[in-house]
Amino acid sequence: MPPQTPCRAVWLGTMDYLEAHGLQLALVEKVHSGQEPNTLLLLEHPHVYTKGRLSKQSDVLLPEAELAAKGVPVRETDRGGQVTYHGPGQLVVYPIVNLKDWGGPVRYVRALEQVMIATLGEMGVAAHCESGNTGVWTDQGKIAAIGVKISRGIAFHGFAINVNTDLSYYQHIIPCGISDRPVTSMATILGEQVDMELVRYGLVYQFGREFGFSMEDGVLGSHGFTHDG
Repeated sequence: MPPQTPCRAVWLGTMDYLEAHGLQLALVEKVHSGQEPNTLLLLEHPHVYTKGRLSKQSDVLLPEAELAAKGVPVRETDRGGQVTYHGPGQLVVYPIVNLKDWGGPVRYVRALEQVMIATLGEMGVAAHCESGNTGVWTDQGKIAAIGVKISRGIAFHGFAINVNTDLSYYQHIIPCGISDRPVTSMATILGEQVDMELVRYGLVYQFGREFGFSMEDGVLGSHGFTHDG
């Protein structure tokens, strides 16, 4: 049996959206050149709305100046998809992975959905895919969104799962352009706050299982990534 491809999982805590985007771009170059292994970034963002390449201005329901006054900036970004929200209590995951020997964009997105469905299932939340709608859904609404970009065979951006998210922030946008379906969270479905660390650990395991990667803990040092052990 051939050895598994390594993938480093790095917990970054809370990180500004633009800072995380810059980190991803730097990692795309390093993964492409072979300087760094596949890397899974896990983090939370401060409140922010992000607009993907398919976004419509009408999907942001308040003037951007008014949102900024509420402490929620609006950022244009180069991922696929439309408008979404990121904020505290939401687990954001950015896999920077080389897909050249793995599969194309559609297979990749379907695999990310399966990673999230398995992670949620282990935590007691039944979730599923929906034909024609990217992301992960429950009987109470959409619980996770996906928006990716692939550059020279390297995937970046990723997905976000509502764990303990304040869902009121979705009222100011039409999330992912879907106006007739609610958004939910793990805490809403389970009726209690959820341990974010447990969700992270479960997700790293399911990601490695789905992609056939050997997952390793990593840390972000001043000169790049270093192995934990």
